[in-house]
Amino acid sequence: MIDLHPLRPLRFSAAQIGVPDRLSAASGIVVVGDVLYAIADDELHLGVFGLAGRHDAGWVRIFAGDLPDDAAARKALKPDLEALVRLPAFAGHPSGALLALASGSKPNRRTGVLLGLDASGALSGPPRLVDLSAPYTTLQARFPSLNIEGAVVRGQELVLLQRASGGHPENALIGFPLADVLGALGGVDELRLPELPARIVTVELGRVDGVPLGFTDGSALPDGRMVFSAVAEHVDDTYHDGPCIGAAIGIADVEGNVQRVEPVNPVQKIEGVDARMESDTIRLLLATDGDDRRVPGGLFDASLVP
Repeated sequence: MIDLHPLRPLRFSAAQIGVPDRLSAASGIVVVGDVLYAIADDELHLGVFGLAGRHDAGWVRIFAGDLPDDAAARKALKPDLEALVRLPAFAGHPSGALLALASGSKPNRRTGVLLGLDASGALSGPPRLVDLSAPYTTLQARFPSLNIEGAVVRGQELVLLQRASGGHPENALIGFPLADVLGALGGVDELRLPELPARIVTVELGRVDGVPLGFTDGSALPDGRMVFSAVAEHVDDTYHDGPCIGAAIGIADVEGNVQRVEPVNPVQKIEGVDARMESDTIRLLLATDGDDRRVPGGLFDASLVP
């Protein structure tokens, strides 16, 4: 059992006109120094939070336009960004970049965003849209209920995490050659990911009261293993939300074999994870999605002994 310790709500310290004062549906995080970057699956902005007690940067717009306030209409139109990963240096981005990926669960959820970083880890330059339709169309043939929920860079691969659902209870790790990905994203024309993954590894995470645990995010360790978060959401498809009846943190080795899965206490819908080695302990930062725009998501810490 892994005990969760609340750190703070994902609420901004200063209000911004026209946007909420909170990030509710946290769906992926990246920590760079003392800054937490977070995406929300129902927003057109990136959230930027300070971890050292300094002023939060707030929302940074990454998509044009607006979304309706009505919950059903918003769900239908949202870009559904679910994964956020830090990329190493590549052409045009000597200090690397952030790549936000959509779930692919609907045809309008196949656009990602590339955000450059400077030497200090701050955002640099305008966001650039990334066409995900080619790889996602290929993956849809393999996974009828495609639902990309996380991404990690491990060695020479960019690994996407396919999340199981009640109707299609299959998790998978989908590896793309990192050199091909960086080459495609380093261009000056329209950005798009490569069409074909190099390998696909299906993963069984078990069930909670009959509901399959499904990947929600991942974070790579220095030795190539991956820490992942997973939740058991009582729903049959990749579109609707359901009650979260269980959540867990696990470790997979470099081949994708699950080494352990530990339930968390209390149960939270964990959708973002950052893992760091400190001596012989894995320190975790975890972000949650409460499926309610009226309340902020939460940031928790926890520890795991490998």
